[in-house]
Amino acid sequence: MTTPRTILGFDYGLKNIGVAVGQELTSTANPLTVIKARDGIPNWDEVQALLDQWKPQLLIVGLPFNMDGSEQRMTAASRKFGNRLNGRFQIPVEWQDERLSTYEALEQLGIRSKLQANKRDDVDRISAQIILQSWLNQQ
Repeated sequence: MTTPRTILGFDYGLKNIGVAVGQELTSTANPLTVIKARDGIPNWDEVQALLDQWKPQLLIVGLPFNMDGSEQRMTAASRKFGNRLNGRFQIPVEWQDERLSTYEALEQLGIRSKLQANKRDDVDRISAQIILQSWLNQQ
């Protein structure tokens, strides 16, 4: 039997990257924080601090697709982010379809549009939780 893993999930964005933490023992994910990014480049020291704190054995990165399943501009950017995570920190990365995760997060918060959200960080953290929870549910 393998030991249940601690997992960090990421909702990648050009300005904000939502982060959630989950673990396989209970198959639950919780919103954690938001890392600010400049043109899609995170503060890698903040990422390192989260990895040091949670010591995950796996990273999940949400991949945004169009509703018809085709890729969009952010799909490649999210893949690049995940590949950089793996390259920098040598932790395996897996991908999770994140279609409708932002919509679901807005719904949970009772907000109609991400633009009207004065709690945009909440939206990003909850989106990361939804992405990670979806991955856990599929295991």
